[in-house]
Amino acid sequence: MQDAQRERLKALLKEHCLSFGDFVLASGKKSNYYLDVRKLTTLPEGAFLLARILLDMLGDGQVQALGGPTIGADPIAGAVAAVSFSEGRELPTFMVRKESKAHGTGKRIEGNLRKGWNVAIIDDVITTAGSILSAVRAAEEAGCAVEKVLAVVDREEGGAQEIERAGYRFEAILKVSEILQP
Repeated sequence: MQDAQRERLKALLKEHCLSFGDFVLASGKKSNYYLDVRKLTTLPEGAFLLARILLDMLGDGQVQALGGPTIGADPIAGAVAAVSFSEGRELPTFMVRKESKAHGTGKRIEGNLRKGWNVAIIDDVITTAGSILSAVRAAEEAGCAVEKVLAVVDREEGGAQEIERAGYRFEAILKVSEILQP
């Protein structure tokens, strides 16, 4: 079943999220294609498929919460939370800001996160891994243990290796080479 879900997810990415042209990525790198995974996460079918696949990738019980860098991870984590509830597994989520806000409570992490929890960190696309590793550090500074680092798409530009060099298990649903093939 997951293979069929993964193939459907790949088709949705190709249809709704892939553009060709001249782009500058968040990492500062230039690219002749852009994957706007936010378009996938805001489609009902895309959000549902992501949630189903990610819940399978997370396994049973090790991970107590899921979160990642805001804005890429927010709709993904929300979808996972909703599907986890419908399946009786209730996985809380959290969002990691680039920096602590200057007003209100001044938090860098919003949502449901408790010190001592085992967590997974998710992002939509990994290029150099700068954003996701910053979110990993924030979760650890909050007293959590990062069990897994996940992405919807690995752009295969060194980010996965950076995450693994930093000592974390990394897994992506798809590699960009799978999406770019005809």
